[in-house]
Amino acid sequence: MEAIQHKTHDGKKPKGGLITMPFIFANEVCEKLAVVGFQTNMISYLTQQLHMPMAKAANTLTNFGGTASLTPLLGAFIADSFAGRFWTITVASIIYQIGMVSLTFSAILPKLRPPPCQNGHVCQEANSGQLSILYISLLLTAIGSGGIRPCVVAFGADQFDEKQKASTWKFFNWYYFCMGASMLVAVTIIVYIQDYIGWGWGLGVPSIAMAISIVAFVFGYPLYRNMDPSGSPFTRLVQVVVAACKKRKLQVVLDGKMLYENEELDASISVAGRLLHTKQMKFLDKAAIVTQQDFAISQSKPNLWRLNTVHRVEELKSLLRMGPIWASGILLFTAYVQQNTFSLQQAKTMNRRLTNSFQIPADGSNWLPDDNLNKGKLEYFYWMITLLQVLNLVYYLFCAKFYTYKPIEVVHVADHQGRRPVAAAGLPSAGVAKLKQVELPSAGSAAQV
Repeated sequence: MEAIQHKTHDGKKPKGGLITMPFIFANEVCEKLAVVGFQTNMISYLTQQLHMPMAKAANTLTNFGGTASLTPLLGAFIADSFAGRFWTITVASIIYQIGMVSLTFSAILPKLRPPPCQNGHVCQEANSGQLSILYISLLLTAIGSGGIRPCVVAFGADQFDEKQKASTWKFFNWYYFCMGASMLVAVTIIVYIQDYIGWGWGLGVPSIAMAISIVAFVFGYPLYRNMDPSGSPFTRLVQVVVAACKKRKLQVVLDGKMLYENEELDASISVAGRLLHTKQMKFLDKAAIVTQQDFAISQSKPNLWRLNTVHRVEELKSLLRMGPIWASGILLFTAYVQQNTFSLQQAKTMNRRLTNSFQIPADGSNWLPDDNLNKGKLEYFYWMITLLQVLNLVYYLFCAKFYTYKPIEVVHVADHQGRRPVAAAGLPSAGVAKLKQVELPSAGSAAQV
């Protein structure tokens, strides 16, 4: 993204900087209060207020968590390609607020939830209309969260330029401190309000806080450095696939030096170095094969839906190589999410009192019958999760054996005209590595690291 008018020409103070942090942090803190506070105790709301069966409630919770984990991909794409980060955060926050208000009303208005259990045993489950309001509310919060999560950190970093590295580190330190503090408040104070004061207040407090944060965030607009959308990396990946498919009938080029490269075109996406050609996944190399039709369509800048550089092709290859490693996190997260489902219900059967007057909320610490974990042999479920983690570890170690080093151009020569890459060094194919860049005073010499 490129900065737009972040410095004034009339001597006024530049935009951005630490002064913008309270407005940005307010939005993130309130989002975490609402998401963590509700998601942590959601199983209690579904089973005790809406009288859902245990397995159905657990399934609803995991579906909500999965949706909320996928929507940030959409939010990041919209921010990078069309709307920009400020407007993405603002609109997403409003959508989130609508979902929270809807949830709060469903907890307050008797018609939006089933009646209390009679004699403590006969419980009427929520009807389809009441469940529809629940699902729509959860969907709105998931969509809103998807626009906030991927943009807040990046938007905060946008407020500092390259000369303000110390301030940037302060921002990240305070950001994670505020995020951790808000999550701590959510799993203690908010959950306590929900359990012992009422769900109206338990959902109303985060809703009010979120409304205040939206006003504060928009109020700080004149202070922000805003960036123009410069395109999403997802678009580049799709372009490589489309270009390779269009040229699927071409023969694979054996010599990688014959593939298309354009340093000027890749300059903005290869600041840390350009990826060099690898011999795996040769089908994708077809996206970098130059044909007469490519030059006929565009003489200066290629149509990226037909022709891509080696660097862009290798970006997609690197991402695909990381797929097996990333997949090992699926089973890990499967075990993690149980903390908010069956583990929570198990905690409710334990002695959680610190004093005679204070009891820790259970939320701070499928084949099962609705209200009897012991009869349902919950330990079998935990043994299955444990076995899956052991198998997952073996799978991860197997994938790690194929972790290789990938060549990348990183060395530069400094002269009066600027820098140009002259050598290649091996870097891991995943993650970020730091190499020393050697600057030479004259254009007639070179160095390697």
